[in-house]
Amino acid sequence: MLPSGVFFLLILGSMVDTKTLSEKGSLLYPYGPHQGDATNPKHDDGTSEAIILSVPFTFYGKTYKTAFVNNNGVISFNEPVRQYTPDPFPLADGSPFVTPYWADVDNVLGGDIFYRQTTDPALLKDISQDITQYFPQSPFTATWALVATWDHVAYYGSTSEKGNTFQAVLTTDSKMFYIIFNYGDIQWTTGAASDGDAETGLGGIPAHAGFNSGDDTNFYNIPGSQTDAIINITTTSNVKVPGRWVFRVDDFQVTGVDPPQPSNNCWL
Repeated sequence: MLPSGVFFLLILGSMVDTKTLSEKGSLLYPYGPHQGDATNPKHDDGTSEAIILSVPFTFYGKTYKTAFVNNNGVISFNEPVRQYTPDPFPLADGSPFVTPYWADVDNVLGGDIFYRQTTDPALLKDISQDITQYFPQSPFTATWALVATWDHVAYYGSTSEKGNTFQAVLTTDSKMFYIIFNYGDIQWTTGAASDGDAETGLGGIPAHAGFNSGDDTNFYNIPGSQTDAIINITTTSNVKVPGRWVFRVDDFQVTGVDPPQPSNNCWL
């Protein structure tokens, strides 16, 4: 058994490592236990507990009070999503959800999923400045955010050390509602149960990124979704910041899009 002091240092070291990941010039906003984040259980196809939103969130004209941060790269409203192989939008069942990177994550094999609701003034200031820069016609002062981060998560059936790091931020000023996708490091696209290669995490049915409104009509697929090109999402953007996608989602708006192009030079 380790002395209590050593155990404390190990915990502290882990916290510092997570903080460093979110501050080394990364697009990701700060995350991890030191930020007060909750952590999803280590469970394949798992999900967070129901998150009662302290500020109801309007998505495609409908307002939701409950959300789930699902291990497989999905934030859903009202009900959890455990499906691991992505389907193209719109979905036949009309489920409303947000997919920064819907694929077969296995946090038992590696990585963590963090989330928190926040009214931290420093973070909200950064979010407000970013969104106002991208949407200057609509000045924005955030009053709340839900920050969900997938930190170096592995894929199901992995025989490698590959991990993906990405983040989704839901935010509002109580009038306008935005979602930010941040992509830090994307090393794989597909789990083995989705016909991906266990060693490379590629092939099969690749990851999907976008939005499904739940009405079978309104949806958005980020270019490259469910193709091999999705691995290059760290190099694409709709706001001229590689690796970042930003959308107004109450009255859904998409700014200019840089579609990903398959390239043997940048695939992993």
